[in-house]
Amino acid sequence: MNRVSRLTTQVWGLLLAGLCATSAAQNTDRSARLLLETAAPLRVLQDKDPPNVLFIIVDDLNTALGSYIGSGTRPHYATASTPNLDRLAAQGIRFENAFVQNPLCNPSRASLLSGLRPNTVDVHTTGTWPRHKVGDELRMLPEHFHDHGYFTGRVGKVGHNSFERAVSWDESKFALSRDPSQLFHTPGYLPGDDLSQVKDNTWTEGSENGMSRADIFAGAGGGRGLSLPLTWRATGESPPMTPDGTTATRIIQLMAENRDKPFFLAAGLHKPHQPWVGPVEFFDQHPVDEIVLPETPADDTDDSPAPSTLVLEDDAAHSELQKKQAIAAYHAMVTMADHHVGRMLKGLEDLGLADSTIVVFTSDHGFQLDEHGGLWRKQFQFDESIRVPLIVRLPNGKGAGTVSNRIVELVDLYPTLTELAALPDPEHDLEGSSFVLLLDKPDRPWKSAAFSASRRMAGSSSSNNPLMTQEGHDGQTIRTARYRYTEWTPLGRPGDILAELYDLEQDPMEYNNLDDDPTHASLITELSARLARGWQGELPPSSGN
Repeated sequence: MNRVSRLTTQVWGLLLAGLCATSAAQNTDRSARLLLETAAPLRVLQDKDPPNVLFIIVDDLNTALGSYIGSGTRPHYATASTPNLDRLAAQGIRFENAFVQNPLCNPSRASLLSGLRPNTVDVHTTGTWPRHKVGDELRMLPEHFHDHGYFTGRVGKVGHNSFERAVSWDESKFALSRDPSQLFHTPGYLPGDDLSQVKDNTWTEGSENGMSRADIFAGAGGGRGLSLPLTWRATGESPPMTPDGTTATRIIQLMAENRDKPFFLAAGLHKPHQPWVGPVEFFDQHPVDEIVLPETPADDTDDSPAPSTLVLEDDAAHSELQKKQAIAAYHAMVTMADHHVGRMLKGLEDLGLADSTIVVFTSDHGFQLDEHGGLWRKQFQFDESIRVPLIVRLPNGKGAGTVSNRIVELVDLYPTLTELAALPDPEHDLEGSSFVLLLDKPDRPWKSAAFSASRRMAGSSSSNNPLMTQEGHDGQTIRTARYRYTEWTPLGRPGDILAELYDLEQDPMEYNNLDDDPTHASLITELSARLARGWQGELPPSSGN
């Protein structure tokens, strides 16, 4: 960062400090009053009028939320602090077993937005154009709502960064950037200050001036693809002025501007995606000395197929204290995301929209936090990567505080929201199942399995790119209520399979691969056949049992 940019940042910091010195209550009251005074007239809903939709999707969020903690199997989740999301869960229906179709941003988002599975849209990696196979005519989820009279708007990451134009909206905006040299937020910028307890391994001479994305990758060495090294910074900035803070603010403005008509608004919060950069007040809620590292048996990965783990050397180079700080920084970003969710929910209330708006909260995939011998990030088929939070709050408060243990998938969101809004089905055949019936009766019989996949491209054995193995593999998973079975097939050689089988009832952390256990041979045969048959064989009962 040059001297002018640093001075600009310092000036903004002084201005924000002055603003924050004013009474918080006065600012809140004034903001709410001004918002109401300039808002569009409030639409008064009759019984059959279409509801609004607020769709909140965060990036890289596992189930380390207060409302999801309780099993005790993941003690490193224990310091999670998410009061706003816990309140949302108490007001809505929480899904305990929601799964993504690919634990990577672009494939997951292409799937849930199209209502199609990754093999159908043929999107398996970060750099694939979401419409390269389905074409330009297919109506994505918000486009379908637009076609039936809804105002649609997105702010932040809803598609995948440079691919946001794959979905058309009435209004489409990026988050504002914390980097003075950037017009809008692009991941990878590290500020020059860090108030965290423990520094990460990117902190070197010169980093006090700030680090660009190129600087970060240069310091980490080549061969990483798009995967950032473990990085964090605790800053002195104000929460509303962070990129996700600007996303929440603009979403509230869109609510106000469009409350006279049905709207579908999508807020894409970037955190807890790396780098973990945010105000120190969120870091302070997660002291390093309260973090417990996950317990992993010494032989945990001995029976794991090579494509299923892939621990990076620079991740392993972090000390135990740094790993604790990394987990604390992740939780700090989750708490920050929770803060901004709370702001948007309050915006609904201030604008009189809470009783007319369906709220959906979820993540595009999970995140590994040093499990299984040192795994970080996503792109794996362990539950930490493929299982995500999913909360649905209905306008009438129906089902408030209930929990469904039934299996649902993010590909189910398109048909579910379409049915909740009483819209006709889109012209293309959807590959998910509406779970509206579960909103009425969360424990009814439902689909018997979820399906997820990962593609690992071919690379050298010394590659640090977590998407690469010495030989490329496709991983295909069937996840039932009790078991997770995965087949890794080398690209171009479909007969040579590496497999994983875990009994999640006996082994919830997936330490013991039962693939070579002869007592499970018949189960493996059964699950392999179900995996080959695919999602059509695991559909929920057609009747309303």
